[in-house]
Amino acid sequence: MISLADLQRRIEAGELSPDAAIAQSHAAIEAKEKDVRAFVRHDKSAKAQASGPLRGIAVGIKDIIDTANMPTEMGSEIYRGWQPRSDAPVVMMLKRAGATIIGKTTTTAFASRDPTPTLNPHNLGHSPGGSSAGSAAAVGAGMIPLALGTQTGGSVIRPAAYCGTAAIKPSFRMLPTVGVKCYSWALDTVGLFGARAEDLARGLLAMTGRSEFSGIVPAKSPRIGVVRQEFAGAVEPAAEEGLLAAIKAAERAGASVQAIDLPEAVQEAWRIHPVVMEFEAHRALAWEFSERHDEIEPLLRASLDATVGLTPKDYDEARRIARRGRRELSELFEGFDVLLTYSAPGTAPAKELATTGDPRYNRLWTLMGNPSVNVPVLKVGGLPIGVQLIARFGNDARALAAAWFLEDSLAKSG
Repeated sequence: MISLADLQRRIEAGELSPDAAIAQSHAAIEAKEKDVRAFVRHDKSAKAQASGPLRGIAVGIKDIIDTANMPTEMGSEIYRGWQPRSDAPVVMMLKRAGATIIGKTTTTAFASRDPTPTLNPHNLGHSPGGSSAGSAAAVGAGMIPLALGTQTGGSVIRPAAYCGTAAIKPSFRMLPTVGVKCYSWALDTVGLFGARAEDLARGLLAMTGRSEFSGIVPAKSPRIGVVRQEFAGAVEPAAEEGLLAAIKAAERAGASVQAIDLPEAVQEAWRIHPVVMEFEAHRALAWEFSERHDEIEPLLRASLDATVGLTPKDYDEARRIARRGRRELSELFEGFDVLLTYSAPGTAPAKELATTGDPRYNRLWTLMGNPSVNVPVLKVGGLPIGVQLIARFGNDARALAAAWFLEDSLAKSG
């Protein structure tokens, strides 16, 4: 993979020009895209900007995020050729920081369930995950150093795990979702993919200007609570192997690691996530459902058809449960710096299964709004396995510092 931090250091030292860095990404896309199929559009004319901390950094934008110079088609024939008039604010944040928008990456239709043509860069017979399929695959394949995705259930962390990249789903609303096709306004979160935790920190620093992302270093002896989320169902042996490897490496490096159970209110919040998501989806996609129903992709259409009976009472009760869960989860962080859990139920599913995988180990943290970071751990059968670290709401820097600690610990443990 291409490290954003390494590129920045080389550019600042005068060892690499911003134009040469962008040219490297163009060349990598030309060489690998025919196999991986991560991009809807590759802007071959894209050049480096003259200034800014992200000059020379090529970025892919998930194709549900508006761009003024490229169509935003949302993975659906309904929006084929749709051209927004302006860039989404999150795209402008990148541009103002000097980044080069090199293309639009594939997304499942409306960031939902129907698989894209994108293939897993580690094994072309497997899925890259979804819904941010192209962003995860483009970074995982070493085409670009940074990409934007979105998560409503597990659409950043899970594909990152499948494609072997680092990724962060930041605290809810740290990054604006204006100009991003809405599925659920209470859940949709813009996230980043990169090679390592340091790359994600540097990307967020440049985009947001938040001082807490400046000078992040690996955490010192973090207090880690291990949460297996048994209420979400069983995992494959590969996922458990990855979690145990992370625990072992963290303990050897001096972390305090303790297995814990989540409070009942938090477990109940996991259960009602789909109620919040699908109730809001019926409002966010009301025009498409009413006016272009038969053109909606089949898995999404079936899901919308099945949940048409959700009521405001169902929704209001689900939101009350979510609020209770957030309160109890906040109290849990009095004793821990981060929580550690699975990023996915196992390795990436075979492409022939026509699924992007299951978000059941991600959706709770999306509903709670906490920052979550995927850390690649190992490979099983040639396919990556990742774990995720979750920090208190608003403490994204701590999540990244803990992820950096775990990356270093895993590297030292071999």
